[in-house]
Amino acid sequence: MPDALDRRCGTCARFVRVIESIGDTGEVTRKGECLLGVWPSPLFETSTCSQWVRRGEFKARPEPRARAPRFRAPVGSRESREIVPRSPLALPEDLLDMDAESFRRVLTEVIRDELGVGDAAIAGKWDGGEMILKPGPGKEGLQEKHVPLGALFHKIVMIRDRLRVLEQKINGHPKLGADDKVQMQQYVTACYGSLTTFNVLFANREDQFVGQKGDE
Repeated sequence: MPDALDRRCGTCARFVRVIESIGDTGEVTRKGECLLGVWPSPLFETSTCSQWVRRGEFKARPEPRARAPRFRAPVGSRESREIVPRSPLALPEDLLDMDAESFRRVLTEVIRDELGVGDAAIAGKWDGGEMILKPGPGKEGLQEKHVPLGALFHKIVMIRDRLRVLEQKINGHPKLGADDKVQMQQYVTACYGSLTTFNVLFANREDQFVGQKGDE
């Protein structure tokens, strides 16, 4: 039997601090947090994203930022709400020396890295190549269309990046229910599957499109 949670948070190595709850019908649901820290918790086991990694195949990433200790007052008291003490913000000295343009560039790179978007390298054999579109039979005399592969690849990467941002917004949307998120994620995953044809253009496998099994 195929795993119903395959390529979903419930089978992802980054799905941590999992809490199980039992509904009125006896159905067990699991929710937790994303180790990447990009998608706000709680995430449900049926959520999906392009950063999914099967358990046992997890690639090391920087450790998540340590959280400040929380104080919890006795239940029933006015202070029963969690109080998270904030430590003073310390900025690196080299950051203070940056001009506005340099700071904007560094900040953009950090955000792109966290969202899993950014520049991707084209495979060497396609570098400098071109795509030729020829008219079909019986349409002699019509001009061919030549498209540089570099320009085509750039557009494909832009589509990939925007799909990844869309995933992040779906997972973090406060007004979408779990079922709605799953349904919308399925459409996004189907888009990835339709675009796996272009995986041959990517130099690095981790930059490629990943769809449902059978779509690649």
